Amino acid sequence: MNSPINPAINLPNNPMIDIKGLRKSFGDLEVLKDINISVNAGSVVALLGPSGSGKSTLLRCINLLVTPDRGDLRIGETSFSFGAKKQAPTNRELANFRAGTGMVFQNFNLFPHMTVLQNIMEAPIQVRKLSKNAASTLAHKQLEKVGLSEKANQYPDTLSGGQKQRVAIARALAMEPSVMLFDEATSALDPELVGEVLATMQQLAADGMTMVVVTHEMTFARDVADRVIFMKDGYVVEEGPAREVIDHPKEEATRSFLAHFHRGNQPVP
Repeated sequence: MNSPINPAINLPNNPMIDIKGLRKSFGDLEVLKDINISVNAGSVVALLGPSGSGKSTLLRCINLLVTPDRGDLRIGETSFSFGAKKQAPTNRELANFRAGTGMVFQNFNLFPHMTVLQNIMEAPIQVRKLSKNAASTLAHKQLEKVGLSEKANQYPDTLSGGQKQRVAIARALAMEPSVMLFDEATSALDPELVGEVLATMQQLAADGMTMVVVTHEMTFARDVADRVIFMKDGYVVEEGPAREVIDHPKEEATRSFLAHFHRGNQPVP
């Protein structure tokens, strides 16, 4: 494989997300190897790559659900440095940081004993210290945004998988984050439910939300993302404008990966 490239070169000086020299190992396995990525405010970046390439670990490092071993991370005006001689973030710093980086996982993780509305209100009340009235108003607004206003008083077990994931998106949005991270948000859904979640994500992109999306939905990546970053074996192998990378990948590893996917009935070149 060719030497990993540095996608941070020649990008604007003040992006919303800036990652430099990020590394992460689990035991003897180095999962992230000198990752350098910048994401501009209001842009959508799709992370592509085979299983085990480090995509989900990178996303969790961006949200500090996983602590990097080395490197620098900045989102907005908040930055952290990691390494043997660096001071670890405090619990309060981590909580404040995560409040500004919404994350949506494969599984919905909704509280089954709470209504849809209560699920969305919980974090704004507990973390942001909003009043119940203010949290309720905010929750209704987010439910309207994901097209589920009529489901406010239902419980999660009465919803379809697609509806549950849209509630999870509304819950993340209720924290009013500056960045949204999606980790294979449609992979646990039946095929007929994928479209409604992707439509919600596409609307967020149109509204100007900064997004990093781990996905295998190539049509979404090609048509909605501004940039694609392809990872393999813990490296960034290729990056660039979404349509350029997906339609005309330069690296053999990228071409091999994309050959497994189709747009319509035609294979990706």
